[in-house]
Amino acid sequence: MEAGNKIGSSAHPTSLYPPVRGHASTGTLGRHLARRLVEIGVKDVFSVPGDFNLTLLDHLIAEPELNLVGCCNELNAGYAADGYARAKGVGACVVTFTVGGLSVLNAIAGAYSENLPVICIVGGPNSNDYGTNRILHHTIGLPDFSQELRCFQTITCAQAVVNNLDDAHELLDTAISTALKESKPVYISIGCNLPGIPHPTFARDPVPFFLAPKVSNELGLEAAVEATANFLNKAVKPVLVGGPKLRVANAKDAFVELADACGYPIAVMPSGKGLVPEHHPHFIGTYWGAVSTSFCGEIVESADAYVFIGPIFNDYSSVGYSLLIKKEKAIIVQPNRVTIGNGPSFGWVFMADFLSALAKKLKKNTTAVENYRRIFVPPGMPLKHGNDEPLRVNVLFKHIQDMLSKDSAVIAETGDSWFNCQKLHLPENCGYEFQMQYGSIGWSVGATLGYAQAAKGKRVIACIGDGSFQVTAQDISTMIRCGQKSIIFLINNGGYTIEVEIHDGPYNVIKNWNYTAFVDAIHNGEGRCWTAKVRTEDELIDAIAAATGEKKDSLCFIEVFAHKDDTSKELLEWGSRVSSANSRPPNPQ
Repeated sequence: MEAGNKIGSSAHPTSLYPPVRGHASTGTLGRHLARRLVEIGVKDVFSVPGDFNLTLLDHLIAEPELNLVGCCNELNAGYAADGYARAKGVGACVVTFTVGGLSVLNAIAGAYSENLPVICIVGGPNSNDYGTNRILHHTIGLPDFSQELRCFQTITCAQAVVNNLDDAHELLDTAISTALKESKPVYISIGCNLPGIPHPTFARDPVPFFLAPKVSNELGLEAAVEATANFLNKAVKPVLVGGPKLRVANAKDAFVELADACGYPIAVMPSGKGLVPEHHPHFIGTYWGAVSTSFCGEIVESADAYVFIGPIFNDYSSVGYSLLIKKEKAIIVQPNRVTIGNGPSFGWVFMADFLSALAKKLKKNTTAVENYRRIFVPPGMPLKHGNDEPLRVNVLFKHIQDMLSKDSAVIAETGDSWFNCQKLHLPENCGYEFQMQYGSIGWSVGATLGYAQAAKGKRVIACIGDGSFQVTAQDISTMIRCGQKSIIFLINNGGYTIEVEIHDGPYNVIKNWNYTAFVDAIHNGEGRCWTAKVRTEDELIDAIAAATGEKKDSLCFIEVFAHKDDTSKELLEWGSRVSSANSRPPNPQ
């Protein structure tokens, strides 16, 4: 699978790679797991060692096609597996029992919310200790080892506690295949005394397993296409809007096929950015209610029919539930279901099948595209700076826009970077990732590590606020250790700007760090890392020239100083609406 592609459950090959012959260690649980990870496309596993997982780590290291990446903490290991899965299709992390498992929990919850198959592996207690009255270290002091499992049950689609070799093969393969089919994380706990013991259920080389492709119900598919075509062919100015579930449905190509055939304008929901081709001639921007791209929101909300493909409507994507969308005009296409207005709903109809079939039934209609082109006015450019004028954020992103190409990928941290990066126009095949559903600040540091490790052909450009960076900063160390060449723009504006615009208070002001000195201390003369401080546009131009020129083979960390009130206009509008939604009084009883 090509690095940088978005993926879904059906993106995984149905017949996995042939096994590698001639390894010395054979027939053990540890070797079987290592080979399975390689077969499904995992080449790098993010880990934090602990006494319960050390033997398992030995077996992962012994697999020549697997690279163990040691992280500074479990949270970042989980975020890295999330970023890796976005670029490669599946990710994996290994931690130790309970103290490691509960630390990685937040990252796995985020992967669940974003439909990412992450294999979370925990080194568990010795198999002899299950069912006894013993109290183990790394637990809360009770002879009950199920606390960690219970925590993972709500944020993974399958769980496997391997404390018996007789059923270990089945448990491992079922969990891994479920992660790929559901495109969700799974939890696997392996007794610390089991990885190296030979067992007859583990063949010398694991037989590649087969993932049966999902096939739509033919009658349901035909009925859904006919009803949708009738609905849309009667419309005067219909539009298409792509959403984040295009990834899990592996329907990007089918979306483009439909867009080419129907002639409708195509917009993207904010959380779907990067999944819809922005170089398409009918692309009109981001549909995000009151903070949409100029002229995009007006075209979508004035349409007499809109097709939302893989949407998630939450309080953030709906700008505090303020979208002007009418259900009776909407066709909602989910990964396995199509619902038409207030009318019929068709199940077991898969998105890619449906979009391809619908493309053949729609009449071409370019009315809404023509309307858009009539009213469109190109966006203005930031005002020209004066000599030594402090750098403005909109000027920063004008220069970031010029850096983008098919060989780059953007990682946008939770915060004002959501809004500023949303306005970037992505060239063809330029990657783009952010975590809108879960919105965990600090996600981007680990995600940048994981994405860059998977997509070695792309240079990652990460935009991270100072508050978010302070949560997970340590794994800059791992990026340097891995020889990564990402460019990190650290936007230093003195606090949690996104939260200021929702509800301000003294808790949103943070202790300022000397960020470049911090990164230089982590660098410590080992590996390639370059830092710069930027206060003016001229300094920014020089820093970008260095990062893309003489320092192109280094990790580049550019600290950009911005005024605390220098935010996008979209954040100001969005923040006030989300604040209003958060502060609704209780309904009368």
